Amino acid sequence: MKLLRYGAPGAEKPGLLDADGGVRDLSAHVVDIAGAALSPEGLARLAALDPADLPLVRPERLGPPVAGVGKFLCVGLNYADHARETGKEPPAEPVLFAKAVSAICGPNDDVEIPRGSDRTDWEVELGIVIGTRAKYVDEARALDHVAGYLLVNDVSERRFQSERGGQWTKGKSHDTFGPIGPWLVTRDEIADVQAIDLWLDVDGQRRQTGNTRTMIFGVAHLVSYISQFMTLLPGDIIATGTPPGVGLGMTPPTFLREGQVVTLGAAGLGQQRQRMVQA
Repeated sequence: MKLLRYGAPGAEKPGLLDADGGVRDLSAHVVDIAGAALSPEGLARLAALDPADLPLVRPERLGPPVAGVGKFLCVGLNYADHARETGKEPPAEPVLFAKAVSAICGPNDDVEIPRGSDRTDWEVELGIVIGTRAKYVDEARALDHVAGYLLVNDVSERRFQSERGGQWTKGKSHDTFGPIGPWLVTRDEIADVQAIDLWLDVDGQRRQTGNTRTMIFGVAHLVSYISQFMTLLPGDIIATGTPPGVGLGMTPPTFLREGQVVTLGAAGLGQQRQRMVQA
């Protein structure tokens, strides 16, 4: 099942994608794609619906497919070749940082280049969406707490991230730095979460190609690991790291400019398209 939200920013409605690629309205059956709707019971109720019985809509905009996100957590340097392209050694434990939830936007919304930025960069990633409360969970049971997966562009301002003091958060949290979607794909639709192809283009030129099989720390490990430090709640998102090919790692380093277009995708998770605009 592919769940989504559509409509103007701040006024999105819940929906799902039918087998023909049409958007069906779920407003009569669920308030939003959030909270209890992400539990196994909530997802089972939605899965039992016949999409043909739901109103067909033609939205002008897709919003973030998950509402009420409490935590937007990210894993840094989770692909060894990406770690090395940034001049760092692969970590012995997952590197965690937070991205402000106010950075979340729709999959095809414009992305702002912050004022004073000259190093805005791209990062295609697999995102995990938590479905049930997870605290001190074993790795063997970790995926039981996952509602599904989505595509993330972990947009980053490298100078803010590395040269402005403190932690990475200020380089990761500008408005629109967290495009997610287009859909939340429920866990049952992904046969092997550690075998998903990822890609990203800038102005039609391929920059990133990767596969989740080359993660240093896999999805189950990440959910279990993070749950040792904080309780994960329904709707929390974990961005799992990016494969090589970011602008920072190019020779010379190359960053985004106003007017450029970034497109990205992941097998089974859909595609995104963002135009760069000045904040």
